[in-house]
Amino acid sequence: MYRYNDFDREFLRERVAQYRDQVARRLSGALTEEEFKPLRLMNGVYLQLHAYMLRVAIPYGTLSARQMRGLADIAERWDRGYGHFTTRQNIQFNWPKLVDTPDILAALADLDMHAIQTSGNTIRNVTTDHLAGAALDEFADPRPYAEWIRQWSTDHPEFQFLPRKFKIAISGGVSDRAVIRAHDIGLRLVPGMEGVAFDIYVGGGLGRTPVVGTCVFKQVAVGDLLPHLEAIVSVYNLHGRRDNKYKARIKILLQAMGIEAFKAEVKDYLQHNNDVFDGSELSELTRIQDDFQLRALPPREGGAYWQQIDTDPAFREWVTRNVTPHRHEDYASVTISLKAHGQAPGDATASQMRAMADLADQFGFSELRLSHQQNIVIPHVALADLPAVFDQLSQWDLDTPNIGLISDLIACPGMDYCALATARSIPIGQTIAMRYQSIEQLLGPLSIKISGCINACGHHHVGDIGILGLDKAGVENYQVTLGGRSGLDTALGEKMGPGFSEGELMHALDRLFDRYLMLRGTSSETFAETVQRLGTEPFKAALYGVEHAA
Repeated sequence: MYRYNDFDREFLRERVAQYRDQVARRLSGALTEEEFKPLRLMNGVYLQLHAYMLRVAIPYGTLSARQMRGLADIAERWDRGYGHFTTRQNIQFNWPKLVDTPDILAALADLDMHAIQTSGNTIRNVTTDHLAGAALDEFADPRPYAEWIRQWSTDHPEFQFLPRKFKIAISGGVSDRAVIRAHDIGLRLVPGMEGVAFDIYVGGGLGRTPVVGTCVFKQVAVGDLLPHLEAIVSVYNLHGRRDNKYKARIKILLQAMGIEAFKAEVKDYLQHNNDVFDGSELSELTRIQDDFQLRALPPREGGAYWQQIDTDPAFREWVTRNVTPHRHEDYASVTISLKAHGQAPGDATASQMRAMADLADQFGFSELRLSHQQNIVIPHVALADLPAVFDQLSQWDLDTPNIGLISDLIACPGMDYCALATARSIPIGQTIAMRYQSIEQLLGPLSIKISGCINACGHHHVGDIGILGLDKAGVENYQVTLGGRSGLDTALGEKMGPGFSEGELMHALDRLFDRYLMLRGTSSETFAETVQRLGTEPFKAALYGVEHAA
């Protein structure tokens, strides 16, 4: 992973000192909340329903065991003993006191971490595949390019006050595990004329107006990547709407201009601003790539692993669900579920964080990842060590074998924390996980994504089943969408009809799952495959209790 140098560390120290002075002025009354708000947002500090919240960046979802322990220390010292891992590879602390936030940022700086650009109308944390560098289907490791983009975008003088927030994701595999087509810019590494190149998708995003991103530029060479990103964001910065925040994202601009006119603007910018980059940025990329050289993994004999597979059903089930094949045949990637049945999705206690850090030190070369599904991954674990990993995870309630199943759901913080939310989402997720625990193996792979408002932080548009919580005359009301999916063939779910109360929603899901089990072609046909084969009508009828629907 990337190693900070003296410049990086001095930069963070100066930012912390600047922010410490701003907080002191706010607490003394020298700054009003209106004056202070943009300053705290530049450092990842939000004001939520009940308290301040600090969002910390985990760039491209990669962190060391030392950093994970540091996050645990912060959770215990300044929060309530836990952290919430998000769908954009960040961690949020939901209960810090404003007076303590400068000390938290200083502690983060000591870990080579920060909260810069985790909020505000700027380029946010660059995200990528949680299996990068380990995946079997990977064309090239996207993390060096993600770090390169992070450095280019951090404190970029032109892009600190964009029309709206701006999100970039990058993927390097045949399968897209970074949801690139649901981002303002999505990058896919592909073969080019001189090695690695990039397909650039523009205008994706969920929220109030969900749009699937379009591939606007194909096979862009490495040397042309940052110029293209600079041009795309500059065109957006110039033409994006600032009069209406609901129409301020680049997806709206792309629709208004049309793809060809937008491409022409980008190309014109490239022609007239070809002196912005002088080639030195490629030298920096080379330096970054040195930090991401693929690890030489020593061969390991896996006899103990195969023996436990044969004799321990619980271990075998966990491997089936939570372990992914690795590019090295003696290794695997382990996904640690933060979705124990009834748990708030994505939450981890300080003790659990330390346990995961210890496992990474002992069995995973001290490296961890955070996935978009709000789980933690140890990317390089020898098969021979999997029995010991499983045993230790079980001691911390981290051995739930449910990756890809109904209880491995995504839920935003919702009205339990968020000032923007119109309904609760975490309790809905907890109820679903507990209600269907006994049949989730029977139901098979199934993604449920829950958002507590139209901003769609729970990605409900791209779930097999999406649930959107709204306020209807002061009562929480939950709309259901079906047929969404992520990946290169990203599709938006279809809204089924009127929303349900919480109690009605559970009965509607009962009927939905009964209908799926009745209609699926074989026991191995997934919910998504059945909906694609039959369409949504029979399932819509089941949701609303229409008799003889099929």
